[in-house]
Amino acid sequence: MIGSRGWCHASVIAAWRAVALALPAMLVTCLLMTSAARAQIGSDRYSSIVMDAATGNVLIAVSPDEPRYPASLTKMMTLYMAFEALRDRRLSRDQLVPVSTHAAAMSPSKLGLMPGTKLTVEQAILGLVTKSANDAAAALGELLGGDEERFAQMMTLRARALGMSRSEFRNASGLPDASQVSTARDLAVLARHLVQDFPAEYRYFSVPSFTFHGRVIPNHDHLLQSYPGADGLKTGYTEASGFNLVTSAVRSDVRLIGVVIGAAHPGQRDQHMAALLDRGFEQMNVASVPRREMASIPSDPAPRATIRARAASRWAVQLGVFSSESAARAAADLARRGADTGDIRIDSVTLRGRTSYRATLTGLTQPDVRAACAAVSRRHIACVPLRPEGGQLASR
Repeated sequence: MIGSRGWCHASVIAAWRAVALALPAMLVTCLLMTSAARAQIGSDRYSSIVMDAATGNVLIAVSPDEPRYPASLTKMMTLYMAFEALRDRRLSRDQLVPVSTHAAAMSPSKLGLMPGTKLTVEQAILGLVTKSANDAAAALGELLGGDEERFAQMMTLRARALGMSRSEFRNASGLPDASQVSTARDLAVLARHLVQDFPAEYRYFSVPSFTFHGRVIPNHDHLLQSYPGADGLKTGYTEASGFNLVTSAVRSDVRLIGVVIGAAHPGQRDQHMAALLDRGFEQMNVASVPRREMASIPSDPAPRATIRARAASRWAVQLGVFSSESAARAAADLARRGADTGDIRIDSVTLRGRTSYRATLTGLTQPDVRAACAAVSRRHIACVPLRPEGGQLASR
């Protein structure tokens, strides 16, 4: 990204000397590129914390009390409210959740719910923990609060009671709102309460997938598969927040909770979380566990639902051919927002003296591919699914 900043600087100077009227547009471009550069580990949007779940003691922390955009980590609070209603018998798992026009209109990631339809409370919960479905979150919030705005007020009040003193909620999903903020410490406190207050319901966070209307919806939390002892909680992403993650992991009866906010891409986020948890377990004198032994670590039984093994995240999509790198990256960002996951790769090709750019989004499952292609097709961008075995074309 340093090269991008240099390009911006040089371009602005050239534009100033040549055509003064071009300066505002160039400045906007530069500001956007600089903002994107900040969404990375060590940037001014980065925060992290590792907490001992048993005591609440903080083992590692970087800017833990600075306000950050939680993105879909917000759904942890929505789920806390739902679990509390289940415990108090104000809800039942089989109770139907109406889908309003407002809920159905939520931006991806979503289950694709239609206005006037219904889903069960349990399906809504599973949609939140796996797909991070914004439509299901809004529908559940409306059921619990009457409307989403009132539910957000309830979320904020409950957060205060839990000790989350720096969190403000404005919606049930985590979709962008400048006033919706939290901190790494507050989110760790919330995760700790989810684990301790609702041990039975907490198991929802570890489901690898669930089946909804004939579709297998995989869990976006890849650390469930890659980090020994990880058993939940939640991923999150918006352009403003960067890539966020809250993870709980258990080894030798020691449970740690980690929070990472502001990573540049999912791979960076996951690798950094793994490194932080490793350091935390080392501080707790817990022996390290080689990654290849992950399969030998038992997990809690899955909750009542139709569960299938998670599809391997080895699919990809290829997105058109573009005249500029920024256009290719914008298309890839749009596809990634639709899938709510994936790693972006931009390749350049020079033919007859002309350079074009191709965007590829990797690390997807089949359902992710469908979501990514649906997101870009509305902009008339070509989307070619690639199978895991050698990049063969796949049906949509």
